[in-house]
Amino acid sequence: MENQMFCYQCQETAGCSGCTRVGVCGKQPDVAAMQDLLVYATKGISAVTTTLRQEGVAIQPAVNHMITLNLFTTITNANFSKEAIIARIQETLSEKDLLLSKLTNKDTLPEAALWNGSVEEFDTKAAAVGVLSTENEDIRSLRELITYGLKGLSAYSKHANVLLQDNEEIDAFMQRALAATLDDSLSADDLIALTLETGKYGVDGMALLDNANTSTYGNPEITKVNIGVGTRPGILVSGHDLRDLEMLLKQTQGSGVDVYTHSEMLPAHYYPAFKKYPNFVGNYGNAWWKQKEEFESFHGPILMTTNCIVPPKGSYKDRLYTTGAAGYPGCKHISGEIGEEKDFSAIIEQAKHCAPPEEIERGEIIGGFAHNQVLALADDIVTAVKSGAIRKFVVMAGCDGRMKSRNYYTDFAKALPKDTVILTAGCAKYKYNKLNLGDIGGIPRVLDAGQCNDSYSLAVIALKLKEVFGLEDINELPIIYNISWYEQKAVIVLLALLYLGVKNIHLGPTLPAFLSPNVAKVLVDNFGIAGIGSVEKDLKLFGLSE
Repeated sequence: MENQMFCYQCQETAGCSGCTRVGVCGKQPDVAAMQDLLVYATKGISAVTTTLRQEGVAIQPAVNHMITLNLFTTITNANFSKEAIIARIQETLSEKDLLLSKLTNKDTLPEAALWNGSVEEFDTKAAAVGVLSTENEDIRSLRELITYGLKGLSAYSKHANVLLQDNEEIDAFMQRALAATLDDSLSADDLIALTLETGKYGVDGMALLDNANTSTYGNPEITKVNIGVGTRPGILVSGHDLRDLEMLLKQTQGSGVDVYTHSEMLPAHYYPAFKKYPNFVGNYGNAWWKQKEEFESFHGPILMTTNCIVPPKGSYKDRLYTTGAAGYPGCKHISGEIGEEKDFSAIIEQAKHCAPPEEIERGEIIGGFAHNQVLALADDIVTAVKSGAIRKFVVMAGCDGRMKSRNYYTDFAKALPKDTVILTAGCAKYKYNKLNLGDIGGIPRVLDAGQCNDSYSLAVIALKLKEVFGLEDINELPIIYNISWYEQKAVIVLLALLYLGVKNIHLGPTLPAFLSPNVAKVLVDNFGIAGIGSVEKDLKLFGLSE
C-alpha cells in the first residue's frame, strides 16, 4: 500500500521506522502533508533571508519570529490544525515574495525559494517535497537530523522571544542551516560538520532562554511542590511557556480560581517570581502522555501553551484551550503576538463554573536544582565526591512517553546504588521523581534542573565541576549519561552535548529511526553513542553493580 504520509521525527514512530498511514501521535495524513509543506516553505524563505544577509540587507525580527514559529508548529504533538498550518504557509509565501523583491541576484536560489502556489496546489506540492524526496539515505538522514535539531532550537528561541530576548546570530544560523538542507552540492561530511554546528547554536539557544527566564523570573531555587489539590475550581497549565503562565496568574487574581501546573510546566514553581501568587496551588498529574485520564479528573479548563497535546477525549475537549504554536481542531485558540497581553478571560470564566479538581495523589516533590542553585552547593558536592559519599552522577534527562519499555528508567533509578545522584531535566523525571530515593548528606538523590531546555543547566554544572576538579576533559568527570528521548527538543539537547565534547551517551528506549546505518555508525565511532540494554547489564556496563 502506498504511503499516505511519512514521518519519523519522534521516538514512538511506527515500528521504529516511520508512520505511513496515521501518526502514532494522532496526526492525520492531511495534517502531516501540510507540515511537510510548511517546513519546505520555511526552508525556502530561509534561503532568501540568508542570501539577503549576504547582500548586506538586515532581516526584521518579525521575519525571524515567523520562521521560528513555523518550525515550532511542526514539532511532535504541537499543532494538529490543518487550517492553522495552511494559514502559516500562506503567510510565509507572502512574506517570501516581499523579500524576493529586495534581492538583486536570484540565480543561486533553490527551487523552494522561488515556489509559490495556491491552496489548491498545496496537496500536490506537499507530496513532492516530503522527507522521502531526498533519495540518498545518508543525505536524507543528515538533513533530517539537522532539521529536527533546528526544530528543537526553534522552541527554545520562541520562549526567549516572548520574553523579548532575541539573538540575531542564532536566527541567522537557523536560517542558513535550513537553506543548506536544500543544497544538493553538500556532501555527507559537509552535513556532519553542519550537524555539530547546530549543536553549538543549541548551546547558545539554551543559554539565551536561560538568561531570559532567570532575568525575568529569578534563579530557580530549591522548592517543595504540592501535588495534592485545593477546594476551589482550577485551571491546569501544560507545556513550557512561562510567559503564558505569568499572564494567566495575573488575570486570575481575585477570581476564586486556582492555577495548577502539569507535566513540563512543573518547574515554574521553582522560580521566585511565581511564588507571590497565592492561587498558584501546585502540580497536578504526571507526564504528558497520561493527560487523557488526568485532564478528565481535573474537571476544569486546560491551557496547552506548547506541544505535548494528546488528541483529546470528547468529555473534556470543550475545556481544552491552545495558544502560541499549539493548536487542535475544535478547541478554542487564544491568540496573542510577542509583546502583547493575551486575554484569558474566557478560560477563567469557564473555570468558575467547573467542579474543583479530583485528588489523584497527595504529598510534595522537590526540585529547583538549576545551575545557580547547584553551584551554590558546589562545596558540599565536591566534598561528597572526594569522600566517596557520591560515587557517580547519572544524567537521566529527556522525555517520557507511552511505551512500556520506558519503565526501564524507573527500574534503573530504583536499582542505582545509594551513592549515586540522578541529574534530570524534562518530563523524563516523572519516571522516578516520586520515588523515595533518599539523599546523600542532605543532597537529594534526584536533582531536578527543570524543563527540557534546562538541560543547559546540566551542561553548565558539568563544565563547572570539570573546572573545580581541575580536569582536562569533561569525560573524566564521574558522570554517566543515560538519556531518554521522544521529540525534537531532545535532538537539539543531544547535539549540544556532542558539541560540548560529551561522549558515551546512551539513548533510549530506541535509537532514532531517522539515523541511517552509516550516520549511526559515525555517531558510534566518533562519540560512543549507544542504546540501552537491560537494567542489570547497563548497571554493570556503567560500573554501578553493587
